[in-house]
Amino acid sequence: MTVSEIAAPYEMSLHAVSKHIRVLESAGLVERDIRGREHFCRIDARPLREAASWIDHYREFWEQRLEALERHVMARRKKKEKK
Repeated sequence: MTVSEIAAPYEMSLHAVSKHIRVLESAGLVERDIRGREHFCRIDARPLREAASWIDHYREFWEQRLEALERHVMARRKKKEKK
């Protein structure tokens, strides 16, 4: 899509939309192809997949740790209740 097409549904200036696109470009999420005066943008989802993979790995790690903590807390509560 062109920057104008991306900006059309929003109440923003082309300059503001272009700034947002530059941020996405610097993050590696958007690639811009300039043909004459038109700027065409394309999404590159690979970095998002990499981030999702990293998040999933740590989600499993923290879920295991939090479950272990919950078991520990419950065991201590049961111990206190017996006393």
